[in-house]
Amino acid sequence: MKRSPLALAVAVVLLGALLALPVAADKGGVGSARLQLVESTIDTLQKALQTKLVTSEQLVDMYHARMAAYESLINAYIHVNAHATDAAVQVDARRHPGNQNGPLYGIPILLKDNIDTADEPTTAGSVALAGSIPPNDAFIVKKLREAGAIILGKGTLTEYANFLAIGMPTGYSSLGGFGFNPYDPRPDPRTTAPFNDGRPVLQTGGSSSGPGIGVNANLTAIAIGTETSGSILSPANANGIAGIKPTVGLVSRDGIIPITADQDTAGPLTRTLTDAAKLLGVIAGYDPSDAATAECLVPGNCFSDYTQFLDPDALRGARIAVYSPPTPLLANRQALIDNAVAVLRAHGATVRILAVSDIPPQPGSCVSYPIPAIPSPPGVRCSSVLLYGFKRDLNAYLAATPGAPHHTLAEIVAYNATFVPPMKYGQAIAEAAAQVNINPGSADTIRYLSDRANDLAVSRDVLNAIYFGPDNTRGTADDTDAILALGNNFAAAPAKAGFPSVTVPGGFILADTANGDPPINGPFPQTITFSGPAFSEPRLIGLAYAFEQATKYRVPPARTAPLATDSVGRP
Repeated sequence: MKRSPLALAVAVVLLGALLALPVAADKGGVGSARLQLVESTIDTLQKALQTKLVTSEQLVDMYHARMAAYESLINAYIHVNAHATDAAVQVDARRHPGNQNGPLYGIPILLKDNIDTADEPTTAGSVALAGSIPPNDAFIVKKLREAGAIILGKGTLTEYANFLAIGMPTGYSSLGGFGFNPYDPRPDPRTTAPFNDGRPVLQTGGSSSGPGIGVNANLTAIAIGTETSGSILSPANANGIAGIKPTVGLVSRDGIIPITADQDTAGPLTRTLTDAAKLLGVIAGYDPSDAATAECLVPGNCFSDYTQFLDPDALRGARIAVYSPPTPLLANRQALIDNAVAVLRAHGATVRILAVSDIPPQPGSCVSYPIPAIPSPPGVRCSSVLLYGFKRDLNAYLAATPGAPHHTLAEIVAYNATFVPPMKYGQAIAEAAAQVNINPGSADTIRYLSDRANDLAVSRDVLNAIYFGPDNTRGTADDTDAILALGNNFAAAPAKAGFPSVTVPGGFILADTANGDPPINGPFPQTITFSGPAFSEPRLIGLAYAFEQATKYRVPPARTAPLATDSVGRP
């Protein structure tokens, strides 16, 4: 009997749950006299801390024990913070009995290694920045420390947020090597190039790979990644976790190694959307050193508490459009989209399928120099925004980091060229960016300004026409609340527009090796992503939360199962 796509989707979701489920363990929910660290939420950990079932110092020790057991398998951390235990002791000493002190007080967190911390290196995974100690914490790190969060360390990443080399696999850096996905933490067994270079058989997603791996494997409570185009959505998708890519301007970019200020932002990676909402509320807000965050001074744009928007009934009456990619999805992926649409409709949403032509193709990023001329053939046409911004903004970051071993992109390129052993995947993109002329009035500056205007025309303007409807007025009956897509398949247009996306687990699939999937052992996860207009995080969080609560597809990987040291309290 032929199965419908919906039946197939449900089947693979259930199969994924059965095959990926770890050894059964008491999860120690809120109100329990026992804590199981694996899959614990912020609420669970706070309850254990407030009732003195554990201390923050003990939590740090428990995560260290999991690192000792599993880090050699998955490589989530490029740097473990030697000061984490001391910080936990101080937080414990300041905790007021019966007072939560804020949602992140005493909660361990992992940061992507392009976010400045003044007490440990920030390297972007680069051998050229090994040992680089910033002069100050990034603005969001200051906010985290003020909130009582404990920084466990820095996560591995795709080097320079995947803007260094052509063909470099996600999750690889010259300083940190490869990270591995906990659902199948093996190198690719294929013996032909390019698969025989040690890369993981199951992608980790990037560029925020380590934060995604660490959250998935329960080597941290929560994490923060960064995104220029897909770098939060991609590791969330690969690791079956939740992620929020905020509106550019909602979260300060001060003290974060950039690709380009036009698109960069930081955001949460967590196992539940509730935890992501708690984390977002702490890091969002105005920073005088980041002009884009002036938008947070506009009432209704930014909030200190996003948990107020966690509405399990948010899908009722919602109007959602489904993205149609130019290249059709493989059947195993399409089944999850079909299942998601069925869930949305079952919970009261109106769903329509966009035509491929509704959202024009987004020009790829230029990766060579001289920049291809305009007009160019469709396959050559590219945007210089990232190439130009990388030189402009990385040079500015390095100039503000006197302790960095190198102080310009050109110096980094020169160092990499002489490094032994040679850079595994070269540095073609960085070499091209180093040649760009960023002086005012230069031909490259004129081209950048033209490309930026075009990027916004084919992303922001096109998307707003969908979101605000024919009357072009936000908040009227012809609006579309969100565009739905699989994982990071619809990352480029919202990224160029600076618009937000929220992603949550969407189920598990089996590899389709006949159509290009690698030989992955067992089922692996994919997420469902909701994207909306600028500062629509409240609505997107509600929609994604309603989907998450209706489906509950998150299943932790068996290969990083609970340890004896993960449990405290009465048996």
